[in-house]
Amino acid sequence: MIELEGVPELIDPVMVAAFEGWNDAGDAASTAVAHLDREWKGEVFAALDAEDYYDFQVNRPTVFMDAGVRKVTWPTTRLSVVRVGGDKPRDLVLVRGIEPSMRWRSFCNELLGFAHELGVELVVVLGALLGDTPHTRPVPISGTTSDPDLARRMGLEETKYEGPTGIVGILQEACTHAGVPAVSLWAAVPHYVSQPPNPKATLALLNRLEDLIDVRIPLGELAEDARAWQVGVDQLAAEDSEVSEYVQSLEEARDTAELPEASGEAIAREFERYLRRRDGASGPSAGGHATDGGDGPSYRKDAPGGRARPSRPPKPETDTGTGPDGEEPSEE
Repeated sequence: MIELEGVPELIDPVMVAAFEGWNDAGDAASTAVAHLDREWKGEVFAALDAEDYYDFQVNRPTVFMDAGVRKVTWPTTRLSVVRVGGDKPRDLVLVRGIEPSMRWRSFCNELLGFAHELGVELVVVLGALLGDTPHTRPVPISGTTSDPDLARRMGLEETKYEGPTGIVGILQEACTHAGVPAVSLWAAVPHYVSQPPNPKATLALLNRLEDLIDVRIPLGELAEDARAWQVGVDQLAAEDSEVSEYVQSLEEARDTAELPEASGEAIAREFERYLRRRDGASGPSAGGHATDGGDGPSYRKDAPGGRARPSRPPKPETDTGTGPDGEEPSEE
């Protein structure tokens, strides 16, 4: 039985989850959830027992000094709750962790237990995959669900994938069997510059999440980081003629494929986001804790780690990485 002391009744809660590992190219998905947690000052209220799900020879604990005291941070999955303010406040349950090494069904059941106790109405799992996409174009974001009604209502694709999968696919399937509406949002990361971080992909995921759950997400410096990232990759790619030519070929293929889809829907979506941000800029800032003064059990949160600028892109290879849920991308 899961008991959540210190967590008040939530308002229209949505669970947003991301996991480091196979389904997190460029750390784009886990960084997106970390951004939400940081911007809205989430307070961790629960953590899964690391002994149950992780092989510590694969995901090793880390030792650090805190005020002269030696402490250990164990690899695990943590949950926090934040309240999004505004005219229609709602709560987000943020799940940030590492793809488990074992007992995936028990792992998902435990997360669904939290979702049930908190009254979660929708689960959104973020992922990132490697693909043949140029870094100079908007990041492709695909939204998938196993629920036909949800697909029609939210303008998503019904997942048809068959093959190996990761924890993102397993959690979505577990939600489907439990009767919990679930959506996966996937960002495509250029396979030739897959090193983390990738703020452009993180930004694209957050923009799509914003549209999906109808909240205004504070972006902080993420937009500027995304621009700086692209400029840096432009400069590095320009130093290698083969990479530069390869990027140009990807641009041409992408532009040709998207030409028939230059409809008003995408333009309208961008305009709606602009209006939402403009209106929100003049009002009170959104954010804050959903817990009352941080009472109740708490766990040490992972310290945010800084990342260096992407290293020199490698020359193109034939293996373009994995697709949604970690599968090999199909040729379409």
